[in-house]
This record gives sequence, structure tokens and C-alpha cells, in this order.
Amino acid sequence: MVGMAREPHDMELLTHSECFALLATVPVGRVVYSDRAMPIIVPVNFSLVGSDVIVRTGRRSRLAMHAPGNVVAFEVDDIDMASRSGWSVVLTGVIRLVRDSDELGQLDDLSLPAWGATDFDSYLSLRPDVVSGRRIAAISRPEVLAR
Repeated sequence: MVGMAREPHDMELLTHSECFALLATVPVGRVVYSDRAMPIIVPVNFSLVGSDVIVRTGRRSRLAMHAPGNVVAFEVDDIDMASRSGWSVVLTGVIRLVRDSDELGQLDDLSLPAWGATDFDSYLSLRPDVVSGRRIAAISRPEVLAR
């Protein structure tokens, strides 16, 4: 429950705006898509352009060849193992290969980071249909931390 006192291990559901604020704090997320009926999870650098997640990749990458046009999940998180706290945000929607020359020019001007050492000549854009997030606060009771 947002804004209410919570017991240790209680999970707080995040609002839409809280999810996007947290997304903007981390440089790496994971795209989850299906390839030949198998789930594939790919770590990617990303940038937010409005509410769109933009990923720079190579046109011959598995991600660029198999994900566009399909529903994908995009997940980011931040976990503190010592305090057993953290948050996770998941976006779900159809990802597309950016083909519009004006949009490509705008994205090129942003100098978006890319993951790995290959040719990064393509952009993928995810405009989420579903946004969800949750946060677990740090545990402050010593007897809980000792478990």
C-alpha cells in the first residue's frame, strides 16, 4: 500500500510515475522475448525518450531479428542484498524496430549507449502498454537480518 506504514517484508506497489522515475536511475535493463518458443533474456543499455524505452543494437543481433513486432517484457531493478531491500519495474508491450528516418536521426543525435562490442546500427523502441513496479523496504530489525 502506497504511503502506509509497513512491516518488514511488506511489498509496496509503485505508481506509474514512480516506476518511470526509478527507470531513469539505472543504465541497464533486461529485454525478455521469445525465440523459437523459448524465453530469451538479454541485458541491454537503454535510454528513456518520453515513456519509450530505446535500445541500440545491431541489425543482425538476435534481439533485432526476433523481438520486433512481438510482445516483450523489459525489466530493471536495484537490489541491496545486505538489507534485503530493493525495487523492480517491469514494462510490457510490443517492441518495434525504428525505421523512420526522422526518428532515426533524433536517436542518432542522442548518442545512446550500447551493450557489447558489435556494430550498433539499429534502434528498438518499446512503448509500454503495462507498467508495474514494486519495492521492498530495508529490514531494520536485527533478528530478521540474522536469519
